[in-house]
Amino acid sequence: MLYGREREQERLRELLDAARDGSGGVLVVRGGPGIGKTALLDWAAGLDAALVLRGGGVEFEADLPFAGLSLLLRPVLGHLERLPAPQRAALAGAFGLGPAAAADRLLVGFGVLSLLAEAAGDGPVLCLVDDAQWLDSVSADALLFAARRLGGEGVALVLAARDGEFAAPGLAELRLSGLADADAARLIEDGLDPGVRHRILAEAQGNPLALIELPRVAGDEPAAAGGLSERLLAAFRGQVDGLAEATRAVLLVAAAEDTGDLGVVLRAAGAQVGDLRPAEQARLVEVSAAALRFRHPLVRAAVYHGAPFAQRVAVHLALAAALPGPEAADRRAWHRAAAATGPDDDVAEALESSARQARERGGYGAAAAAYERAAQLSEAPAAQARRLLLAAENALVAGDAAAAVRLAERAAGIDSEPAFLGRVGWVEGQAWFWQGGHRNAYDLLTAAADLAPDTAGRALLHAVHPAWYLGEPQLGECLDRLARLDEPLARYHVAAVRGRPLPMGAVADRRAALDPARNPRDLVELCGFGFVAGQDAEAHGLAAALAGRCRAEGLAGLLPTLLFFIAEAELFQGRHRDAAVSAAEGLAIARGGGQPLWVSQLSAVHATLAAIEGDEQACRAFAADALAAASPGARPAGHAWAQWALALLDLGLGRPESAVPRVLALQEQPHAHHVAAHRCIPDLVEAAVRAGSPGAATEAVGRLEAFADRTGQPWAQALVHRCRALLRGDEHEYRMSLKLPARPFEQARTELLYGEWLRRARRKADARPVLQRALEAFERLGARPWAARARAELEATGLPTAARAEPSAARLTPQELQIARLAAQGLSNKDIAAQLFLSPKTVAYHLYKAYPKLGVAARADLAALAL
Repeated sequence: MLYGREREQERLRELLDAARDGSGGVLVVRGGPGIGKTALLDWAAGLDAALVLRGGGVEFEADLPFAGLSLLLRPVLGHLERLPAPQRAALAGAFGLGPAAAADRLLVGFGVLSLLAEAAGDGPVLCLVDDAQWLDSVSADALLFAARRLGGEGVALVLAARDGEFAAPGLAELRLSGLADADAARLIEDGLDPGVRHRILAEAQGNPLALIELPRVAGDEPAAAGGLSERLLAAFRGQVDGLAEATRAVLLVAAAEDTGDLGVVLRAAGAQVGDLRPAEQARLVEVSAAALRFRHPLVRAAVYHGAPFAQRVAVHLALAAALPGPEAADRRAWHRAAAATGPDDDVAEALESSARQARERGGYGAAAAAYERAAQLSEAPAAQARRLLLAAENALVAGDAAAAVRLAERAAGIDSEPAFLGRVGWVEGQAWFWQGGHRNAYDLLTAAADLAPDTAGRALLHAVHPAWYLGEPQLGECLDRLARLDEPLARYHVAAVRGRPLPMGAVADRRAALDPARNPRDLVELCGFGFVAGQDAEAHGLAAALAGRCRAEGLAGLLPTLLFFIAEAELFQGRHRDAAVSAAEGLAIARGGGQPLWVSQLSAVHATLAAIEGDEQACRAFAADALAAASPGARPAGHAWAQWALALLDLGLGRPESAVPRVLALQEQPHAHHVAAHRCIPDLVEAAVRAGSPGAATEAVGRLEAFADRTGQPWAQALVHRCRALLRGDEHEYRMSLKLPARPFEQARTELLYGEWLRRARRKADARPVLQRALEAFERLGARPWAARARAELEATGLPTAARAEPSAARLTPQELQIARLAAQGLSNKDIAAQLFLSPKTVAYHLYKAYPKLGVAARADLAALAL
């Protein structure tokens, strides 16, 4: 029975009720050792759920990939066959049920989400995960990724963790504190001396475990001194010390064994199950037919750390011997490593083999840990350095950039051979870039190119990215070095970044390069540089092709990058609703996958779309998110886009004086070469003219003219004519602009400006048709501030207007619209789920919400709608 936890129990009931209603969610329960997290989970396990899944982290298996997921999901692996092929293959390889595959780490998270959703098909699923702070990294990442996407799945996930030891930003939390005095008094045992009882109540501070255990060491004043955790450890050690030697021996083996496999424990200890009976009676462990579970992690810690070092070494060797067969190779290697008292090349080789297997299964964090421990056990310095570098490479892929830097620096301190240092610099440079350390990243990557000429191209191609954010002179230096390399990708990068359109043959070559032998990562940056060269359509085509391949192959981690480029192109082409759909999907994946660079960029795109719609609250919120996603001392990746969005908001809402300094600052280093810096120049011109300071935009117009001449794009030349018309008040320039092919939003803005000019010239009849076209376009695009301006101008000409009815599709969220479009094409829920890395249940949930908004009753009605 639980005392004093009524509020916490109600929170858990509400979470499970939401799962019963087909929704669900996640709750992180936090608190110190002994505060009652496990007891609360035990209580929740007794609630009426269709299926309860239990798992947790174990301190000694934190370096074994997928250990936590295997324990939690084992009862529902029968649903694996229902998953989309890439997700099924990723999980099957991870759990040893199929060929090992180096799965994208986000794909594992999608697979976990889909598997839980499938398990919830017959009723709500309650997942209870204890000691989450000790989950292996890949299990923790996958569960957190799935947790952030639980919505219409019918799954309630509860993660219990110690304070400050399990980062789960953005998830709902329930913090456990000590029991109130009255409840604490009810929990403490009767019959104690009043003085002792009073002292224990004061020392326990409401900690339930302390209230139960401290009375057992109440008379051990000197031995029990220290903090509360130390007092509890002393209590448990005292109970263990009072047991028979045979029982203590089997408990020590159990404390060192990480799975709770009773057969392995008894085999390694050379014991009988009856030897555990005294420990059961003392309520230190719980024993079932095949498993042994310590009542509390502090019991395990008391047993293990209370034993002499020599005994712990012997136990690990015994466990290694008790784990035969290839399926136990990982655990065997780690037990041998735990028993090693000095360098041991045989154990180091076994750990390296374990690391390779972990990497092949997508367990990059576990691989990094195994390589690092193997390095510690290596006798030769060269082997130490090589394994440390391998650890750094895997830490980088696992997303732990700080660990990658630490490991790479240690490797560099051991082996000074130039080619090796070149590899180290490449890894460390990449790691610094993902942490926002652009200058460090650039210096390391360019130095790596000097040290290892054979891989200079790869290092310099990656150096372009930090150079892009640093600006001049680093960007120019990097491009000059790339230009001297005789490599096609290097030539494409130099041409694109310097604003020279790639020959169409080169674009065709890039498309042809989309074969299985070409890593999509090699081509992603070219999508972004295509915008610098004004090749928006080509960049969109390449990004869409790469995104299609990523969806088919399960490369979920690349999707935020590609969806940013797709959204960028759709925005420029006036497909604002499409851009919102792409940006929303990319942002959700980037947030869940811990990709701050793309959280910043995609948030800034959302801010720009909100600015066009005139939604000030949303624009400022998204811009704040974009500007917050930065490391100390570095500008966020989405800085230029966010400033442009805020300027566009000010311009649309009639605040040109506020808009001018924002976009004017983008014309200077380190932003002048950015895509946003060129594309915002027409807004700078309009804002400057309306603010009465046209001279502020003169130099920027020269940059836009050079861009238009260099790219040869008609839409760019149309913008040049519009800027000249604003600055000169020249009708001929307006007409020249409107004769050229242009994008819908920009065309409508030119028509609005021309219509305003005509009305001020008292040519109302000429102004009306121009303003009507502008109004229709703005209403179609949802550009409310500009539509309001156009309507006001039309009414000023004497022509009354009526507001256009909002299309039904505009009422859908971006994800609802994306799913409805695919359903309208005839795709099944399962097909849509596979393409969008969702579960079929989530797809059905969003369709269910979309139907009433669209005024339809069934899937068959979607094809007739304009979505």
